[in-house]
Amino acid sequence: MRSGQAKMILLVHSESEKYKFEDMKIVFIGQKGIPAVYGGVEKHVEEIAVRLARAGHDVTVFTRPSYTPADLTDHRGVKLRSVFSLPTKHLDAITHTFLSIFYACRLKPDVVHFHSIGPSTLLWLAKLLMPRSALVATFHTQCYHHAKWNRFARWYLKIGEWMINRIPDRTITVSRVLAEYTLRRYGRVASYIPNGVALPRSVGAHHLAKWDLQAGDYILSVSRLIRHKGIHHLIRAYQKIYPDKKLVIVGSGFHTDDYVAELEELAVGDPRIIFTGNQSGQALEQLFANAALFVQPSESEGLSIALLEAMSYGLPIIASDIPENQEALGRAGYFFRDRDSDDLADKI
Repeated sequence: MRSGQAKMILLVHSESEKYKFEDMKIVFIGQKGIPAVYGGVEKHVEEIAVRLARAGHDVTVFTRPSYTPADLTDHRGVKLRSVFSLPTKHLDAITHTFLSIFYACRLKPDVVHFHSIGPSTLLWLAKLLMPRSALVATFHTQCYHHAKWNRFARWYLKIGEWMINRIPDRTITVSRVLAEYTLRRYGRVASYIPNGVALPRSVGAHHLAKWDLQAGDYILSVSRLIRHKGIHHLIRAYQKIYPDKKLVIVGSGFHTDDYVAELEELAVGDPRIIFTGNQSGQALEQLFANAALFVQPSESEGLSIALLEAMSYGLPIIASDIPENQEALGRAGYFFRDRDSDDLADKI
């Protein structure tokens, strides 16, 4: 992703001179934090924020203490501001967003950039308190489809979806599928700016020894361990065919202890299935670079950064046939029927 592409997110009301373009003060709200340890939204924000800071803008990212160490105040030229949140499944995002808005007011930003529909339920408050700031929001995915949410949470997230398509000066989507949905459902013409990933470099393989792995001897999947990511489908498919490759699952849960326990129970007694936990930096790069196959079994996505990363390494890929994966992968891989472990086993 080039810095020029990152700047595109800031072209709000380009026909007027309401907002200046150069040397802007920009704040990001809604993400857990950076540097990205896990999470597509966090990787997305990091890539854009760092490039904007490099271009000379004054960039602040609000972070959660449960994700980014509170004493970390700068990352590659981006200012980090740790803001309190209640670290529970239902209150983490909303409490952090609420307080971040008030901290943002003190900074008098030129641009306020929200991420995801959960935090976007408070776009109205940002609009009220910062009327002179350009308000931008990125619609990453329809979170209410995710199995972890109860009925009330899904209703609340749908309010956030309405807000993200009504309140900001500019709505961004990361996929054409979402852009078409926002036009059809809300009559909103969104700016389509897809996720991007940095091109890989030569990274070696020495980190693989941590898990007794060798180049080319494992199947890889990278995601948070959350039910809608479909890792249970992958484990079941893998166990149907007993391939001669190990299965490496990179990631951890997030308020999903029951699901993580379910996955561990599925894998019990099979030493070929390896859970590495969250990985980043060179360790993650080496896991990608040396895999024999990448599998992305998600039931719901926006535009999967892990899938794009696997493509950047030139890996053979199998993905669920949801529209967002078909948009990202096109003819560069294979698809299996969503939620069908038998079909996934056949494709592997």
